[in-house]
Amino acid sequence: MRYQESETVELKQDYAESVRKDIIAFANTNGGIIYVGISDDGEIVGVTAPDRLIQRISNAVRDSVRPDITMFIHYETESISGKDIVKVIVNRGTSRPYYLSEKGLQPAGVYVRQGTSAAPAAETVIRQMIKETDGDAYEDTRSLVQDLTFSYTAQAFLQRGLALEKPQMKTLGFLSADGLYTNLALLFSDQCPHFIKAATFTGRGQDIFQDRKEFKGSLLKQVDDAYAYLDMRNEKTATFEGLHRIDHRAYPESALREALLNAVIHRDYSFSASTLISCYSDRVEMVSVGGLLSGFSLEDVLTGISICRNPKLANVFYRLDLIEAYGTGLGKMMNAYPSVPHEELFQTTARVFKVTLPRLSAVAGRTAETEDSASDAVLEYLAQNESITRADVERITGMSVSSAIRLINKMIKAGRLKSSGRGKNTVYILKRP
Repeated sequence: MRYQESETVELKQDYAESVRKDIIAFANTNGGIIYVGISDDGEIVGVTAPDRLIQRISNAVRDSVRPDITMFIHYETESISGKDIVKVIVNRGTSRPYYLSEKGLQPAGVYVRQGTSAAPAAETVIRQMIKETDGDAYEDTRSLVQDLTFSYTAQAFLQRGLALEKPQMKTLGFLSADGLYTNLALLFSDQCPHFIKAATFTGRGQDIFQDRKEFKGSLLKQVDDAYAYLDMRNEKTATFEGLHRIDHRAYPESALREALLNAVIHRDYSFSASTLISCYSDRVEMVSVGGLLSGFSLEDVLTGISICRNPKLANVFYRLDLIEAYGTGLGKMMNAYPSVPHEELFQTTARVFKVTLPRLSAVAGRTAETEDSASDAVLEYLAQNESITRADVERITGMSVSSAIRLINKMIKAGRLKSSGRGKNTVYILKRP
């Protein structure tokens, strides 16, 4: 892969104070990724002690960037050609404009991404960001229902050692400046008017209902009840390796969890339609109203760059340790299904976002069939050529790097191939009887 700077990619050979400006610029614009350990010309130079470097960047951001932006940043360490680099994923923030605390809310402290650099924002741009941030978002609007109770939400806070009194409600956005409950408070109240509807069907279609459920109350209660419903339908099976029993679930628990949280956190609550969960014999589908925000495509979201429709709602889930950071949920689902194309997992329209999680047994059967076909292609290639490389396997099978490596290792273990050479010069040849 050739790295080069763009509107959403910044390359840095090593840590520099300017990384704060780049983070601010990405958060104020459309998000982006900063690679530390790669020079401006794309050369992989690597960094030493990547964990300490991540801590250094995190401390600098926490101490000098306002408002708090930490939950919109995700750090990763990658190894490329034997060298460690640090990947800083910055999501577009929801409290723009972000600025350097020592410079204040003025062009010298506020940056936006222009081309391949971070540039000071003009005063008109700063004013526009303030207007967009303080607009009439659904969760900020005063609720028409003011007689609200919070028994379930208060208990959830208490279980995590957090208080939910008037000062905390003001901080979270449950109360407006004039002391009235907002729609955010309504969503977490026992009187929440939005529901999650779940149904289980016999077979792959909707011809025969097995059961239906409707989950009401605080969004936290709905999430707990809906996950319990899904968990009951996530059957366990077991296999044995020698004397050891190994339990398996029909669906990856992490994927079910992330899909449910994604449906609840990112839906558009200005519409009255319910969030839908449908369980079939071969898959689970979750549908939420709202689709992607204007100007963003599914490809944008799958890179890990995310803009949240309901930032204050997400912040409550974040404080309760139900989510880690913005922009990571879809990635976790894709990691749980590495062999399933993302277009099969996620579908979106102007008003709807749908997640489809296939039963693992169906995926395994399809993967085995694909691997058998790919194995045949490798053997056919070796019938005409003396050796094959991993890149050749990717090319002739259409597999990703990880899938090609998995196939090669499987064929070696089965005694069909053996490796020759080392490092970049490794090739694979037929293993003769």
